[in-house]
Amino acid sequence: MRASTLARLAPARRGTFRRWWMPACGALIGALSAIGHAATAEAWRDARQMVVVVTDGWNADRGSLQAFAREGDGRWRPVGAPAPVTIGQHGAAWGLGLAATHPADGPLKREGDGRSPAGVFRIGMAFGYAPRADTALPYRALGADDWCVDVGTSPHYNRIVDAAVVGKAAVAGASEPMRRDLHFAGDQRYRLGFVIEHNAQQRPNAGSCIFAHLWAAPDDATVGCTAMAADTMRRLLAWLKPQKRPVFVLLPRRTYAALQADWQLPVLKDDR
Repeated sequence: MRASTLARLAPARRGTFRRWWMPACGALIGALSAIGHAATAEAWRDARQMVVVVTDGWNADRGSLQAFAREGDGRWRPVGAPAPVTIGQHGAAWGLGLAATHPADGPLKREGDGRSPAGVFRIGMAFGYAPRADTALPYRALGADDWCVDVGTSPHYNRIVDAAVVGKAAVAGASEPMRRDLHFAGDQRYRLGFVIEHNAQQRPNAGSCIFAHLWAAPDDATVGCTAMAADTMRRLLAWLKPQKRPVFVLLPRRTYAALQADWQLPVLKDDR
């Protein structure tokens, strides 16, 4: 075959290649993405309790909380009625939790950004001012020397420590005393709450001291936590069971809807 004939055929062959390869490539990327999301969902496959918070967008500072439980059939069922919550004053941002990957939409959580971490997180210990609380979660009765360390260079970063044990120098520069009532004129926000295990690996400046706690008022946004009424908190703490491996989910509604099937999240009713 002459070169001129080959030259005439080459564009057609390239076009045929594009028509075959591009759809195949797209299908492969889609399949790999689905596999990635499915692998992500495996990280909370053992969860039998889920606390879900959805907001109206990445910059919204309030949302709706709904609890869900699942048993042997694997279906998530709502527990109780939805309740209002407030989150970070600047909204939400992708945090470091159980999800190995997440979509590219939305900002990334950083220390001091005023955003609550988005994603799926284990629920850790409960805490409060009283000696004990009505909960099956491990409970820490907070003392005057308890601090959560929000200094990114500290080896105690993103940990609650007792300054009487680790030394006053270890909490130098930290701005998160846990007994807020003693440090801030009777503040009751941490009178009852639980730890949302964002950034458990203590990545420097990726965000710290993320809790669910009481709000001062229904319009009281936080600096990165999720706040709620005392009745809502008491019901959650009485319901949560560590053996059911509870997780906390926070996402904007549109992102939640996009991830719901792949991440095996509960189907939400529009409660707005």
